[in-house]
Amino acid sequence: MSEAVRQIVLKLHSRCNLSCTYCYVYHSLDQGWMRQPVTMSEDTRLRVAERIAEHAERHRLTDLSVVLHGGEPLLAGHDAVAATLTTLRAAVPAGTRLDFGIQTNGILLDDRYLEIFHEHRVHVGVSLDGGAAANDRHRVYVSGRGSYDRAAAGLRALARPEHRDIYGGILCTIDVRNDPVAVLRDLLAFDPPAIDLLLPHGNWTTPPPRPAGAMTYAAWLIAVFDHWYDAPAGTRIRLFESMMMRLLGGESSTEAIGGEQPGIVVIETDGSYEETDSLKTTADGAAVTGLSVAGHSLDDVLARVGAPAPPSATCLECPVFAVCAGGLRAHRYRDGSFDHPSAYCDDLYAVIDHIRNRVTADLAVLG
Repeated sequence: MSEAVRQIVLKLHSRCNLSCTYCYVYHSLDQGWMRQPVTMSEDTRLRVAERIAEHAERHRLTDLSVVLHGGEPLLAGHDAVAATLTTLRAAVPAGTRLDFGIQTNGILLDDRYLEIFHEHRVHVGVSLDGGAAANDRHRVYVSGRGSYDRAAAGLRALARPEHRDIYGGILCTIDVRNDPVAVLRDLLAFDPPAIDLLLPHGNWTTPPPRPAGAMTYAAWLIAVFDHWYDAPAGTRIRLFESMMMRLLGGESSTEAIGGEQPGIVVIETDGSYEETDSLKTTADGAAVTGLSVAGHSLDDVLARVGAPAPPSATCLECPVFAVCAGGLRAHRYRDGSFDHPSAYCDDLYAVIDHIRNRVTADLAVLG
């Protein structure tokens, strides 16, 4: 069990203005979103603030991350977003710093939102999968129309120099049919401080997409890594940095590499506590804890969730286990159990081995 919560993922709005085909909320096994209120009520926001303040005081937290999420959180509206940030900031003890973030599709990002995010020091992450053709394979409206133009407009606004201090980066879900280097270049055109590359959620029961004739995920990621590594642009790629850090004995900054990172709690719009959202792709109700802010503390959640799932025997014998630690828990799922290697095991092994060879060769030259 984690000693304290280190990140709250706060769902302000349970619906979205897009219908991305790979979405783990709306196009997955778990359809719990349909039972959620559309927006978080003021009473629930106040109770969330009380629970966070209670936890921060009990554990004497010096900092805590709060990420506004959805659905699409900006659908909650300017006033609700601003009120949430104000309420949370006012509730915590003076010695606790709240590090605010938000993950958005960028479509509703406007000057008023940017003003709010500056006021509350909110780091803004935008989801985009590359250029227009790459992005619009999946990130579409219900009508099927692509979302690239409006998302790109939001990103261009965020990328202006005056907003650099609140620009968190870009989140990109991989489609191996898209040219890897072209995707990287199209994302770098928005000058993001960081890029998060996400493998599409899949597991042994519901395998990840592997289109016929397309590159493997390993080949795709290696192509991106080599381009990024050989021509540094000042943009971090968290997946690669985490692999390199683990290879050098350091810590990972993502739960996809280096083992699960305990202390992450999701709060839905009705105030219910859940585990990490990626579990929604394994089974209906897999993320449900049965607890809520109305009657339970954050310590109650940590006690219920317990220790991370142990790695499989196969993983423990693997020469790169110290780096990947089995990969994301949701990707290890098969028929009710997480006691398996990742469904991306071969891909992760190949990418880690490639990066190890590149880094080792460079260290040898420097040494």
